[in-house]
Amino acid sequence: MLIWTGGFNMIDILRRLVKQPQGLIGAILFSILAIAIIFCPMIAPYDPETFHFGNRLNSPSLDFWMGTDQFGRDIFSRLLWGARSTITLSLLATLMATVIGCTIGVISGYIGGRFDEIVMRFVDAAMAIPNLLFSLMVVTVLGSNAINAMIAIGIAFTPGMARVARSVTLSVRTLDFVAAADARGESGLWITAREITPNILASVIVEGTIRVAFAIMLLATLSFLGLGAQPPAPEWGLMVSEAREFMFKSGWTIFWPGIAIATVALTFNLLGDALRDVLNPKTH
Repeated sequence: MLIWTGGFNMIDILRRLVKQPQGLIGAILFSILAIAIIFCPMIAPYDPETFHFGNRLNSPSLDFWMGTDQFGRDIFSRLLWGARSTITLSLLATLMATVIGCTIGVISGYIGGRFDEIVMRFVDAAMAIPNLLFSLMVVTVLGSNAINAMIAIGIAFTPGMARVARSVTLSVRTLDFVAAADARGESGLWITAREITPNILASVIVEGTIRVAFAIMLLATLSFLGLGAQPPAPEWGLMVSEAREFMFKSGWTIFWPGIAIATVALTFNLLGDALRDVLNPKTH
C-alpha cells in the first residue's frame, strides 16, 4: 500500500524510473509504442485494409516486412494501426474503471460505517465474477463491437479499483491533516477532493498501469471470440482469430500479432512494477 504525501515531481519520478532496469526497459518500449500510435499513418507502408490478391500469405520480404495475411493485407501496417485502436481502447477502459472505481472507493472509505459495509458487499460480489466472464456478460447485453468491449472491460475493472481506492482511503482518513480539515469545518466533498484524493494517487496510478496490461489481453480475447472489434478492423485479437486456420502453413500471420500483445502487456507490467518502487515513500 502506498501513501504519497510529498506531491508529484514528474522530472524526479522519471529520473528514478529510468534508474531501475525494469523501468528503463518499460520506458523504452512505451516510447516505441507511443511513436507507433502517433505516427502510424506515416510509418505504415500500406493501407491496413487494402487487399493485394496477388500476394496472399506471402512470407516476410522487402515489400512486406512481416508478410501478408489470407487477403494479401500487409501485416506490418495492420499491426501499426492495430496498436492505435488496441492500446487506446485499453487505456480508455482502464481510465473509466479508475475514475468510477476511485469515486466509489473514496466516498465509501471516507463515510465508513453501515454505508461502507453495504457498498463493499456489492463490490465483493462483483469481484467474485472473473473479469472475462463479467466482460462477456456486459458485451452480450450491449452488443459486439470495439467500443462496447471497452465499456465492458471498464465496468469489469471498476470493483477492483474501488477496493484499492477504499483501502488506501481508510489509511489516509486517520492522518492528522484530514483530522485538521475536519476540525476546521471543511465539507466532506472538500476533504475527499482536496485532502484524500491527492494522497491516494500513487496507489491508483500503480494499480491502473498494471491493469492496462490486463485490459489489452482482455480486449484481445473479446475480439478473438468475435465480441470486440469486427472485420476488417486491424485489431490484434481479431488478427489472431483470423489467422488460426493458417498458423501451421503461414505461421507469421499469427506470430506477429501474438508478439505485439505480449510485448505491450509486458511493457505496462514493467512500468507498473517500476512505478510501485518509485512512488513508495519508504524508498525515499
